[in-house]
Amino acid sequence: MLKPIHRVACSPALAACQQLMRRFALWLCDQHVSGTSVTQANLQRNMGSAIEGDWLWQLLAGSTGTKALLDKAKRIADLPLAEKNGLQQWIHAVNSLVQHFGPTPPASLPVNPPNGWRARDQRWTVFKDVMVAFYEEGLHGRGGLPYAANGAPTGDVALRVSYDQFVREFRAAHRLDPHPNARDVCVLCGGPLVLPAVDHWLAKTAFPLLAVCADNLMPICGECNVAPQKGQKDVHTGGAFSDWFHPYLRHANGAIRLRYDEATPSVRVESATPADVVKVQNLNDLLNLSERWTREFKAEYRRLQREAQRRQIGNVQALQQRLMEYRQDLSAAEPHHEIHALLAEALLDPARLQAFAQITP
Repeated sequence: MLKPIHRVACSPALAACQQLMRRFALWLCDQHVSGTSVTQANLQRNMGSAIEGDWLWQLLAGSTGTKALLDKAKRIADLPLAEKNGLQQWIHAVNSLVQHFGPTPPASLPVNPPNGWRARDQRWTVFKDVMVAFYEEGLHGRGGLPYAANGAPTGDVALRVSYDQFVREFRAAHRLDPHPNARDVCVLCGGPLVLPAVDHWLAKTAFPLLAVCADNLMPICGECNVAPQKGQKDVHTGGAFSDWFHPYLRHANGAIRLRYDEATPSVRVESATPADVVKVQNLNDLLNLSERWTREFKAEYRRLQREAQRRQIGNVQALQQRLMEYRQDLSAAEPHHEIHALLAEALLDPARLQAFAQITP
């Protein structure tokens, strides 16, 4: 999170679908709703518009005729009233994500399933499957969400926002060099955006209600998206977010400072202000930034060393001139700009420059 992250043009469609998910989940929890209530006609009347109701019915009933999701939705609607009330409270709490980064945040989000259910409880699995289907079957397939980019319901498949559209818009909006052939930069680590995949900042397995939340989705590089980096790690402390950054709601841009530690040797990730020390440490642990950036630092050092050997640059003055040119040519639009700038600064230190000259004759 060295560079800003912001919402894109189709974010209103994601926000509208988030509200549809919330509306549907709360409707299933209504005391007057049972499994027999889950019909196309009732969805048309209760989901905001006939377009949204029809789309949701198709999502549940499915084109294959298995109706597996429909059966699961009916099971939620048939829960005992006490369990419905507990699930309803959980839905309201999780839907308040934005408030957790405001001036007076709630104490925490509920990090466990409601009603004392466990992660493997069948009731929780059923609810989770229905909610995640909005992402897996809706955004990622089946012609996209039932909304145009501005969030207006639409039955026109050509206007519906899809996974590919979101990724395309996000990459275009965050491309530091607007040229279509320029390299993309990962918004989390600043490295190359290789094999991008949409990440759920809060994992959809734990917070399925946020599966299409506009504040919870962003394409990141393949390395950031897997263990031992972010993967399924928590981005909260027991449901509290006070010690954590958020890509949209509490960004780390300007809060991180990099330093080369010669004694280690490694790239140190530090906070620019005392107030953000824990947040920076949590982000570093989440993404293994120090380790990964140290690896890039050393790889680029080796590349410069090979270049100096190939060009037979062996004296301090010539090396200094080349490194000054290298620093001047660095572009903030390229991957690993901050790491390469730190390397240039380190090598131009007189003592390090002398040592570098001695190993590149």
